[in-house]
Amino acid sequence: MTANLVESTQIGVAIDIPEPWGSTLTARRAEAGDPRAEYVPAHVTLLGPTEIARSSLPAVEEHLAAVAATHPPFSLHLRGTGTFRPITEVVFVAVAAGISECELIAEAINSAEELRRETRFPYHPHVTVAQDVAPQALDEVFEDLASFSALFEVAHFTLFSHCGEARWKPRRDFRLGA
Repeated sequence: MTANLVESTQIGVAIDIPEPWGSTLTARRAEAGDPRAEYVPAHVTLLGPTEIARSSLPAVEEHLAAVAATHPPFSLHLRGTGTFRPITEVVFVAVAAGISECELIAEAINSAEELRRETRFPYHPHVTVAQDVAPQALDEVFEDLASFSALFEVAHFTLFSHCGEARWKPRRDFRLGA
């Protein structure tokens, strides 16, 4: 193992999609042939994959707890599909309500020095259901989930960690408004 892997870790922060919808969306992603489905459960990203020093983890967790404490629980409504094509080969389930809450939490999370990073695109809350698969598979997922709808309360967000080729693992939940 290299020193870099020992001294750093990759994290992400997300809102997990609860059952029965989470497994449905993850399964549909797998059916489309998206290899990430095996490693990435259905979620709304608040902080994308970010490498940090392991020694920063306690400070990051303290920051996430403070962010969560200042944001109340909210309703999240997922409805229909969207795409980032032709910019990127992605089909997603759209966030119909709860957009501003996700944006505010994501902005607060990214305000920590340890978590600031360059991003290729502006933040847009969504649930990826197909990425980098054949155009026909993207079209099929887009159509299949066009009438998808899920409405649920978001009471927490989750810090995930990732090592190598394994599935992203939940590390800790942070209760909103705590």
